[in-house]
Amino acid sequence: MHAQLIELITQHVPLSAQHQELCRRFMEPVFYPKNSIIEEEGKVPAYLYYVVSGFLRLFHYNDRGDEVTTHINCPPGFITSYTHFNNGSCSEENLECITECELLRITKVDLDLLIKQIPSFKDFSIYVFQQSLSYNEKRSKGLATFTAEQRYLRLMDVQPELLQNVPMQYIASFLGMNPKSLSRIRKQIIR
Repeated sequence: MHAQLIELITQHVPLSAQHQELCRRFMEPVFYPKNSIIEEEGKVPAYLYYVVSGFLRLFHYNDRGDEVTTHINCPPGFITSYTHFNNGSCSEENLECITECELLRITKVDLDLLIKQIPSFKDFSIYVFQQSLSYNEKRSKGLATFTAEQRYLRLMDVQPELLQNVPMQYIASFLGMNPKSLSRIRKQIIR
C-alpha cells in the first residue's frame, strides 16, 4: 500500500531510502468497509488520510437536517477536515467511506515529526496544500459562476470515475443541486 504514496512523493521531491522507510513507519495502513464514518463531527479529526483505493466524502448537516456533501475524494489523494485537523479544533463535518477504502493514515503529531525529520517531506506537504487550495478555488468559482449543467459536464470531463462509483444524491449535493435537478440534467444530456 505504501508504494503508491512513495511514488507520488518522489514524483515531486527527492526521498532517500531511509526517508521512504520513515514514511512507511509513520503511515498506518487501514481498511474500512463501505458506509463507514471514520471521522465524526463534533470531534477533532484524528488523522490525515491518503486514499490508496476507494471513494470518500466530507459532509455536514444543514439547518434543515439535510446532508450537504462538501468534498468527494478518489484515489490518489489526501483527505480530512484539514483546517480542524491542522488546528486541533472540533470539525463540523463527517468523513465517510462511500465504497470500501484502503487508506494510509497519520496523526498530526506524527505528521509534524515526519515534516521535521524529512525536509523534502515538508516541501511535498506544501505542494499538496497548494494543490488543495487551487482545487478549492476552482470548485468555489465553478459553484458561483457555472450553471448546474455546466458543473455536471465539467465533472463528467474531469472526474468521470466519480459518476461510476458515487451515488447520485452525493454527486448532486457536491455539485450544489438537488437530486431531481441532476436527474433532469442527465436525461437532457443523454438525448
